Amino acid sequence: MSSSPFDARRRAVSRLEASSGPLRDGYDVAMLDLDGVVYRGEDAIDHVAEALDAAIAAGVRLAYVTNNAARTPDAVVAKLRGLGMPTDDDSVVTSAQAAGRLVAGLVGPGARVLVVGGAGLVHAVEEHGLRPVESAEDDPDAVVQGFSPDLGWAQLAEGSYAVARGIPWVASNTDGSIPTARGFAPGNGTLVAAIATATGREPRVAGKPYPPLFDETVLRVGGSQPLVVGDRLDTDIEGANNVGADSLLVLTGVTDLDALVAAAPPTRPTYVAPDLRALAWPHPAVEVGPEAARCGRHSVLAVDGAVVADGAGVGADDHQGAVEVLRAAVALAWHRRDHVSGESTRRLDLGAIRAALEPWGVR
Repeated sequence: MSSSPFDARRRAVSRLEASSGPLRDGYDVAMLDLDGVVYRGEDAIDHVAEALDAAIAAGVRLAYVTNNAARTPDAVVAKLRGLGMPTDDDSVVTSAQAAGRLVAGLVGPGARVLVVGGAGLVHAVEEHGLRPVESAEDDPDAVVQGFSPDLGWAQLAEGSYAVARGIPWVASNTDGSIPTARGFAPGNGTLVAAIATATGREPRVAGKPYPPLFDETVLRVGGSQPLVVGDRLDTDIEGANNVGADSLLVLTGVTDLDALVAAAPPTRPTYVAPDLRALAWPHPAVEVGPEAARCGRHSVLAVDGAVVADGAGVGADDHQGAVEVLRAAVALAWHRRDHVSGESTRRLDLGAIRAALEPWGVR
């Protein structure tokens, strides 16, 4: 896509980037993941609505970008508004929409597409003038697959029969798990794997971490300087790196501190923060060496396999301090893993950093 801001495409991240002013000032659109960033299950995450209102007031467009293909964009908009989140009618972009565009490019106008999934996929297929069908006996020209909590063996079997014929097969995403109120449950990736196992084929994938969903977002929402905001390293952050976009990882969802410091360069974010309020804060540069790192007023040290804060903990009202301690700890851990012999396979003890950031809920 010649007008895309993602022309640079794939890159790896070796160090955190810095922002001398509010982070949001450097970007014209925030591409926000939903579960784990904006809400958890059915409940809004604290402070998010206020942070997003402030971002809009500062001139940032919002795009809510989700790998969940089960619901239509209108249904997601309704949920967001019910939670008090600022949203326009067209600010939600789903992997189903990206999958619909991807499959439309593989078949002719009016083609029959077997939908293995829910209402979100049916709507996306129809949006591109394609005809959704429910059975391999309907002689489909392609198969599109996405998550639905109601998906059962019969639909998977129909998908397998059709995919085995060699026709195009597009998956909305391959997430291995989805968060629920009771914990993590099997995601669309497990359902895709069922058809792949039965047929010996692999699908084209539209959702994060692959480019189509990011390109779809630019087409629908616009923006020339995007910031991808997510809670998952292997979808949100790796996806941002796959298209050369800057990213902010927030620790309100799936990723904990251990996973963050152990991340390899392809899945490292360019910014990290305890929560979404960090859009309004500076992210000072980190001075880092083998044994210590300093960010703003705060330093951390490497001591006997542990990373410790050089000073007291960070209070619940010390927004800047929380960002600085977290950035220093992550920068030091990455530096040691990349440049200190033997550290790449060693599990660092981060208990002292968690204790320092306890008021911020960092796990």
